[in-house]
Amino acid sequence: MSTRTPTSVLLPTVSWTSACDEVAAQLDPEDELLIIHDDEDDPVLGRERLPENVRLICAGDPIGCSGKANAIAAGMEAANHDRLVWTDDDFHHPSDWLNQLHQDYAEYGPTTELPAFVGQDPLAVLLEPIYVLGGTLGTYIGDHAWGGAVIFDRSDLDETAFLSELRQTISDDGLLGEHTNVTAVQRVRKVPMGGSLRQTLERHIRFNQIFTTHDPTVAKVSFAVLVAALIGCILFPPLTVVLTLLTAGVSASFGVRRVSLLLTVPALVAAVPLGVYAFVRDTFVWGGRRYRWHSKFDVEVLDK
Repeated sequence: MSTRTPTSVLLPTVSWTSACDEVAAQLDPEDELLIIHDDEDDPVLGRERLPENVRLICAGDPIGCSGKANAIAAGMEAANHDRLVWTDDDFHHPSDWLNQLHQDYAEYGPTTELPAFVGQDPLAVLLEPIYVLGGTLGTYIGDHAWGGAVIFDRSDLDETAFLSELRQTISDDGLLGEHTNVTAVQRVRKVPMGGSLRQTLERHIRFNQIFTTHDPTVAKVSFAVLVAALIGCILFPPLTVVLTLLTAGVSASFGVRRVSLLLTVPALVAAVPLGVYAFVRDTFVWGGRRYRWHSKFDVEVLDK
């Protein structure tokens, strides 16, 4: 008989994916999985039968926040339990995924796993070394929450204040990290990235804007280090080998080995103009909606 705390798992998606089946299969009798969608036209509503303890929650269109933030807010308000897990629909959830998160919480309190982004188009593959350093290593070192796999309890934060701010911003996990201390464990989930040039560009713009909005000082320092590293490669070419081996070593330490890591230096070169582009671009597309993010709590939803 399971002794783990009854849990509400929040999974925003408009379509039923294999991730929904994987998570539903891991629920204890008192757990629940909330599939949070946008509106009554979403394909997920076409599923004839839902697994036990699975509910569909209609979040509605976002006003003044991202669709993801809106979905998470609606899910937290609808959830029956205090122990909460957030996850996404675009990666594999092994059969012990939920149990591992509960074990982590028992040891560390609020806990997050790590993403390893796997490119699905040429630009995304080129940028994989950047995401190893910024997405995987950065999340681990900084103990940043990743919304794909994070567990916490309502008592770990001021829920009223958090939900109020969540409905005014873009990044759900960026905001969560400002409301509670999260420990990152060295366990990685491979997440597909991109699929087309436009999708990769839009993701890169969004990630850069989230970074600069929630941690502007670190973002500026990171960009300065990037430029300094590239200048160093020009003045001292063997440094290119050192950077490549360092990035490959970091990735291997997380159990991820990709040939694309040989592109570390070209990726760093590409990151400079892409970073500038992300900074000057005033809108980005996420989940079929275009957003203009004026400031952390000033979001304009332009279209769908």
